[in-house]
Amino acid sequence: MPIIRRRGWEIPEHQVTPEAIAMNRRSLMKGVGAAGLLLAGGRAAMANDPAPTDNLHPYARNAAYTVERELTPERITSRYNNFYEFGTTKSIWQEAQGLKTRPWSIKVDGLVEQPFEIGIDDLITAMPREERVYRFRCVEAWGMTVPWSGFPMKAFLDRAKPLGSAKYLRIETFVDPRIAPGQRQIWYPWPYVEGLTIAEAANELAFLVTGIYGKPLPKQYGAPIRLALPWKYGFKSIKSIKRISFTEERPKSFWEVLQSAEYGFWANVNPEVAHPRWSQATEEVLGENRRIPTQLFNGYGSYVADLYKGLEKERLWA
Repeated sequence: MPIIRRRGWEIPEHQVTPEAIAMNRRSLMKGVGAAGLLLAGGRAAMANDPAPTDNLHPYARNAAYTVERELTPERITSRYNNFYEFGTTKSIWQEAQGLKTRPWSIKVDGLVEQPFEIGIDDLITAMPREERVYRFRCVEAWGMTVPWSGFPMKAFLDRAKPLGSAKYLRIETFVDPRIAPGQRQIWYPWPYVEGLTIAEAANELAFLVTGIYGKPLPKQYGAPIRLALPWKYGFKSIKSIKRISFTEERPKSFWEVLQSAEYGFWANVNPEVAHPRWSQATEEVLGENRRIPTQLFNGYGSYVADLYKGLEKERLWA
């Protein structure tokens, strides 16, 4: 009989937080109102384009990644989203429904044995699928707990076969200003780009997400595929991935290009390192009207702290 040992970051499942709650009460009430519209018949607007892999949900939950905290309700997380391609407010879920998620393919290139392009449904079918409950911590000092569905990024690396000279992944999202009004703003360095090291991508927590709450990923969450890196601030978990390139040089991310003094490459969660404009010591729990202490690496230090040994001179916390 397997023995499950809980780690320091684990929290009870009855505590997981949904993604759509505003940090202030006014925003929260807007979110609740929008949720009412959804229940009144707006579910069609939440649907993704039909896909042959939709019926694979729900995925089996991996109990090793269940946290000791209540899940955040879906009605909250589905109405409280950052997705700058569609706007700068948290209530962009309706605008995000313009995203076409089928057909969708991902280009894999750079320092790999053989560059390739693969359709999202072919990729999902080929990968070992599971559900994981993770904390999510935004750099804006709010947090939630959600059940992501998808597959370990390590499984993707095994398929991509990066060369030994590859040190980083450069990941980018789609570009289509016709349906994404935010991409018409020329002061932003589109496409949205994020990066991580090969070691970070191979860590067991790094997760490519294709669903949430037991269903295919809705568009406002970053359909049809996004990244989840639970020990980092949320802007590192890039949405709607279209290309993954393996490189020898460290890529510059979207926010690093815009404001490197505030948003760096590493962006690991640390309560003792404030953002230039606010403290990171506590976080607002979406939907619970309370603040809780922030944890180093968002509580996942036992998994990831070793990744950063020898890098103490790097700016690891911004």
